[in-house]
Amino acid sequence: MEIDVTLDHEVEHTPRIMQVSSMFDLSVDEKIRLDLHAKLPIEDRPWNMGLLVGPSGAGKSTLSDHLWPDAHRPDDLWTSGAVIDDFPAELGIREIVGLLTAVGLGSPPAWVRPYGTLSTGEKFRASVAKALADSSGLVVIDEFTSTVDRQVAKVASHAVQKAVRRGERQMIAVTCHYDVIDWLQPDWVYDVSTGEFQWRSVRPHPPLDLRIFETDSSTWGTFARHHYLSGNLHRAAKCYGAWIGDVQVAFTSYLHFPHARTKNIKMGHRLVVLPDYQGLGIGGRLDDWLGQHLFEKGYRYHNVVSHPAMIRYYSASPRWRSASPRRTGVQNTSTNKSLRAIALDPRRLGTQSFSYVPPKEN
Repeated sequence: MEIDVTLDHEVEHTPRIMQVSSMFDLSVDEKIRLDLHAKLPIEDRPWNMGLLVGPSGAGKSTLSDHLWPDAHRPDDLWTSGAVIDDFPAELGIREIVGLLTAVGLGSPPAWVRPYGTLSTGEKFRASVAKALADSSGLVVIDEFTSTVDRQVAKVASHAVQKAVRRGERQMIAVTCHYDVIDWLQPDWVYDVSTGEFQWRSVRPHPPLDLRIFETDSSTWGTFARHHYLSGNLHRAAKCYGAWIGDVQVAFTSYLHFPHARTKNIKMGHRLVVLPDYQGLGIGGRLDDWLGQHLFEKGYRYHNVVSHPAMIRYYSASPRWRSASPRRTGVQNTSTNKSLRAIALDPRRLGTQSFSYVPPKEN
């Protein structure tokens, strides 16, 4: 794909324009002309994620408008009283929830609020999910992550690229921020300022130092409103938190489970990852850690969940086994193969019970 674009803007020589031209020795007729030449060989191989990057004013939006005029997604289509009601009418609720969860907006309380009440990071993820829902073809997102905190931008980029690849979609991000490259993991990058095109291979995102400590219920207030069931925390709950740097990004807890014969069962109680950090798999890793921590203390750890992201994680992990075959209709729970098929089909999701399985020693 090769393109030459020349844009000429007619400017009326008003008194103010003439004053600016005189003050700064500015040639108005010369400065309003924009010439762009780009060569993007994106038809040469399959790809899912592309990136147009460059400083402000380099011509990124102009170029993408000319190359993919029908793929640009507007961001002003939120008119309903709840985020989920602004998605296409033909989509079922399971499909909508699947899209929102896939891009890292996994907090059901956010789904039922108006778009205008969401945080900036939540708005960004919701907009990407809706763009993917509104079109089955190529999607172009201009000003990608420009409105969000840079740490949030990185986390959100990782979640978005996973959603695009999992859905076998194509998306092009247009941004002035180079810091998202290692998190977005685009298959190709075109730098508008230098004219350089580069194919890339998908690599792991940069490491995050996740530290887990025992805590108390005092930190629950930050997480309560994001929990998909209840904001109540049992007073007997044993609590733990996960930190990235100085920020507590996740909260988990468990309760003792009374049983007539088995006295060493602990049951998951509350698990929440802050919306800005959803999409990195922190919730699953935190529950893995808690399961192993309890196992080493001589306990068995069980969890009952209905959130599709957690069901998908448990179903695909060798550390978790379905403990409710009658509820799920799963016949081969030892391998989780049937359960994994259910988790990947949003129409078949429901409440599932899992038990932690420690890794075998070498």
